[in-house]
Amino acid sequence: MTNLKITRVRGDVGAKQNQRATMRTLGLRKIGQSTVREDSEQLRGYLRAVAHLVKVEEAN
Repeated sequence: MTNLKITRVRGDVGAKQNQRATMRTLGLRKIGQSTVREDSEQLRGYLRAVAHLVKVEEAN
């Protein structure tokens, strides 16, 4: 499977509580922070919930 690099690009002020929880689950606390995760259906669901707060790209 491919790996995805997820970078937080916006803060969560004004975001819903479930979106804030999703960001914590992804391990993204600060703007500009990135994490690499293995692609899965569960991860895709997380990313749909916070698509407006993150940038996603394939990791090498």
